Amino acid sequence: MAKFVYRMQNVLNIKQKLETQAKMAYSIANQKYLEEQQRLQEMIVRRVGYEKALREAVQGKLDIQNVTHARENLNNMKTLVRRQMMEVHKAQKELDAARNALNEVMQERKIHEKLREKAFDEFKQELAVAETKEIDELVSYTYNNK
Repeated sequence: MAKFVYRMQNVLNIKQKLETQAKMAYSIANQKYLEEQQRLQEMIVRRVGYEKALREAVQGKLDIQNVTHARENLNNMKTLVRRQMMEVHKAQKELDAARNALNEVMQERKIHEKLREKAFDEFKQELAVAETKEIDELVSYTYNNK
């Protein structure tokens, strides 16, 4: 029996490897995004703590040095939160780019798999035609020799 050989199998293999690499890149980008979001959440919690400390410093007996220190801490934390928001946004863009690249590579792989399936179907049809022809020849040979 004939064996099916897809002549573009090496291209399909390359597409599968590219998809695996794109999945890894997406996974790394997703992990970075989640880490940046976690850092942002931690900073926001710290900022809330500094806001509370500033409110407590302003109430009751006023200590100017303590109020000034609490205000500086809060302002510094607000700056850090803004920077971290930019890092989260940057990580989100990288994640979107990795997702788009993964989708593109997956589509290319699926196209090549469909081409392989079509080639296999054609191979099966050619094999069926050859088998039918061989059976017809065998039948006509046995009929003519009787």
